[in-house]
Amino acid sequence: MRFARRRFLQWAVGAAGLSAAPRLACAQAYPARPITLIVPFPAGGPVDTLARFLAERMRAPLGQPIVIENISGAGGSLGVGRVARAAPDGYTLIIGITSTHVFNPAMYSLQYDTLNDFEPVALLTDSSQVVVGKKSLPPNDLRELIAWLKENPNKAIAGTAGVGSPHHIFGTLFQQATGTRFDFAHYRGGAPASRDLVAGQIDLSIADLATSVPQIRAGNLKVYAFTGKSRLPLLPDVPTVEEAGVPGFHTSIWNAIWAPKGTPKAVVEALNAAVVAALDPAARDQLAGLGHTAVPRDRHSPEVLYALHKAEIEKWWPIIKGANIRGE
Repeated sequence: MRFARRRFLQWAVGAAGLSAAPRLACAQAYPARPITLIVPFPAGGPVDTLARFLAERMRAPLGQPIVIENISGAGGSLGVGRVARAAPDGYTLIIGITSTHVFNPAMYSLQYDTLNDFEPVALLTDSSQVVVGKKSLPPNDLRELIAWLKENPNKAIAGTAGVGSPHHIFGTLFQQATGTRFDFAHYRGGAPASRDLVAGQIDLSIADLATSVPQIRAGNLKVYAFTGKSRLPLLPDVPTVEEAGVPGFHTSIWNAIWAPKGTPKAVVEALNAAVVAALDPAARDQLAGLGHTAVPRDRHSPEVLYALHKAEIEKWWPIIKGANIRGE
């Protein structure tokens, strides 16, 4: 009996080693083939632009190409769900933003947990927004805009990239912070909302830099304030919202990469190292010109991403649920 038990234990240990061996070999040889990076939005938007920019620069440190696949729908939750169900081998990744991983879980009944069903790989960028209005809007600064909105409740229309998009959530927060009321026009993306704002079909927006800065510089939009904690170097004469009279009002959209839960640590480390290598000083300057602010080098780690993700859920879920915002 003692001999049989010893043989069984030897077999069990050997079997465990065999099951772990393929995972270890996979991690050591990674990557051995192209990697797919899912973009949960249509091609041509800010997230897609960032993904393609990064994929090209990660190719050299990884030694394999990164193939971009756009899977849009349900505010990005379809693409994120695809990665939640993918094999945890490092060959299918998701690039997401604040809305896909923080806002959506408060608005949709998802079949996955955005915080706990993924392995954080790297925080990429963290960019604030601008409060902009059509050229013919009467106010000339943020204080005048707030006063005008109070004098004309529910008469102004703010454009968004869709129900539950950052434009929508940030607009809701702005109303709460300033005691103003206005309606929303929900578009299928930030670009069409920007076009209608330039055309004067809607009145204002809390919009991303990528679509707004070129229109501001061309004189097609009024800019009232920047939502960051300090002034934007691209627009140094534009005050922050706080400077313009709304204490504590800050917003930002951050981008990050995740892998499916259970992806080997060595694979996550290889991907993180490739991100750090890709975001060299020249790449950071180029991204700034595209409206993306890369986070400092010491903030690219998986641990920083997880902590930020958790803190953002704690901040935004009460606001979203309190406003009864539901995904379409």
